[in-house]
Amino acid sequence: MSSSPHEIVLTSSPDGPIIAYDSSSGAALAQFTGSRSPRRGLAIVGKSYIAASHISPTTASGSVHLYNWWSSTAFHNLPVPEPVAPLTATSDGLYLFAGGLSGSVHGISIPSGDVLKPLPAHSKPVSCLAISDDESLLISGSDDGTIVVVPIFQLVGASGYDNVEELILHRFAAHSDSVTAIVSGMGLCNSQIISCSLDCTCKFWSLLRGTLLRSIVFPCTISWVALNPTEPEFYVAGSDGSVHKGSLKVGSRQLVTQGSELIAWTPKHGGAVVSVVMVNGGRNLMSASEDGSVWVWEVDTGQVIMALGNEMGSISDLVAATGINCSKANGFGMSNGAYGSGNCHFGSSGKELMNMPIKKILEMEDVLKVAANDRNRAIDMLESAIAMYERLLELILKEAKRGTRNN
Repeated sequence: MSSSPHEIVLTSSPDGPIIAYDSSSGAALAQFTGSRSPRRGLAIVGKSYIAASHISPTTASGSVHLYNWWSSTAFHNLPVPEPVAPLTATSDGLYLFAGGLSGSVHGISIPSGDVLKPLPAHSKPVSCLAISDDESLLISGSDDGTIVVVPIFQLVGASGYDNVEELILHRFAAHSDSVTAIVSGMGLCNSQIISCSLDCTCKFWSLLRGTLLRSIVFPCTISWVALNPTEPEFYVAGSDGSVHKGSLKVGSRQLVTQGSELIAWTPKHGGAVVSVVMVNGGRNLMSASEDGSVWVWEVDTGQVIMALGNEMGSISDLVAATGINCSKANGFGMSNGAYGSGNCHFGSSGKELMNMPIKKILEMEDVLKVAANDRNRAIDMLESAIAMYERLLELILKEAKRGTRNN
């Protein structure tokens, strides 16, 4: 049977499980248990893993739980030096980045769990993380209102450094309050990002110079922004329970614009909206609220067309997973069980795995071994590329210094 890609959305909670939904039908596909995840503490790692920040309710210590798509329990508990909240990962699934309470950014090699040397980027807790659309830069925001931009090859290749500022490409005071979200992607130039904040603004920035291009003032604090992949529009998650729609086209040359350009969709959620994501090729927007509600909107009309069944009291994050392939070649079990999506089986319990035919379990084990070997080869290639770039940078710096002396 041929495999088909699935688009899945995941919700996390500080009080309950991670729940996976089919983005088209709204059906619940799986629950992943054991994590108490804070705001922004959920990430898709490549096409194979789900990562969730976890704060122990008894010791308050931090860790990151790593799940695969066919088991409801975490197969890896990644220890980190401090409690972490925001997560982001490279699309190839080789590296996961976590933001700590101290203001440091921690890099983690996946799936080994090896923690790279932390980058003390901010003076207050890291509140959000993002990777640039071309995957060359890691961008972090903090409760101190600053944004820091670092080349990823510097983070994963630096075995040690004396001066942190040597690694940082840009550091700028972006907001007067905590930075809640940073986004780059479709609809923006590769050198642009959008940041949102508790100071009720969304700001457009140039990554080339770290300069402000445009600022939009909202009537409430903003926790997340999503870009429409087919239209020059964006959507933000408001603390007043509203989803606001705005245009990426600048109607005037004013640097600061007010909310008159914006459209607030109705109805409102019963609590603050924590996240919005585009799904189904830009036809729909999904919003999740602190009150536990998850709604599907039709983008063309701005109307709610579906409310997903809620199985927990609060939601801390909402993320979308695209390109997940439910075939044996990718290690997925095939089932028609309660959590099946077509022929795809998500979130199997340990008992269900025990009841699988031994041949199927051995096939999954072989696939995992091949995947691990592929990752090791990819890491070796990446390390070689990093070494080459470092040598090139050294040569460029030498030439630049020589040219300066000659001038």
